[in-house]
Amino acid sequence: MRGLFKQAGDNLRGIYKELTEMEQQSRRKIIRVVQGQGEQTERIVVEEYPLRLRVNGRDLATLVCSPHQLNFLLAGFFRLQGFIVNLDDILSMGVCSEYGLAELRIRSALPERLQPTLTSGCGTGITYNLPQSLLNLSRQRPRSYRSQELFGLMKDLQSLTEQYRSHGGIHSAAIGDIAGLLLYAEDIGRHNTLDRLAGEALFKKIELRDKMLVTSGRVSSEMVAKAARLGIGLLASRTSPTDKAIELCEQAGITLVGYLRGSSMEIYSHAQQLQLSSSH
Repeated sequence: MRGLFKQAGDNLRGIYKELTEMEQQSRRKIIRVVQGQGEQTERIVVEEYPLRLRVNGRDLATLVCSPHQLNFLLAGFFRLQGFIVNLDDILSMGVCSEYGLAELRIRSALPERLQPTLTSGCGTGITYNLPQSLLNLSRQRPRSYRSQELFGLMKDLQSLTEQYRSHGGIHSAAIGDIAGLLLYAEDIGRHNTLDRLAGEALFKKIELRDKMLVTSGRVSSEMVAKAARLGIGLLASRTSPTDKAIELCEQAGITLVGYLRGSSMEIYSHAQQLQLSSSH
């Protein structure tokens, strides 16, 4: 067990180092008013980066995202849209940061007609195909989680967010297991954080089936569908799920937890998969 905790600590330190190295911030001069008195100072603000996708010579969509580690975001986006299965399905990928253009060639042909659906995500998430059959992938075998591990994972997520960010307006998400936190991502869009996690897992060859996913944002049906595609078994948030998210988690066999804060939480589906403990 001591080895697992050491591994979790090493993971956190490594992730924090990566985030520090890739940090991109924008500073703006502001007037801060306290008790009627104004003073000029600076504030670090979130960067909003429109990224146009051109795939196999065809304009596909524009993602509104944060401008770091776009390789993870792109690979995860196409993985969760069902266009690729692994990195070998991406023949080439390049990003022109000056013009906000990502040019990709993938092995499979895009459907002739794509009907984009704008999701409820901050920055307007985009989804093209979320087949209901994906929801059955999560019901292949029973799972078991412990509440102390879930509380620990959320604590790790909050710790990374507080250490790394000195401003608000950003969403974060993490994936972990009994050993602790494995992957961490942040973006202005909560849907984008899941894409980033999915893409980084491909690059690092990390299996996500039956893992736990925690997020800072509201859980919607689109996020549940993405979690189901990855084989996630437990999905938890600091805030609330939507009614459709609860229904999809029931169908997919995913344990859904909301308002995970401190030592309290609310379980919305498949509570039998989560073992409760009085000590965290």
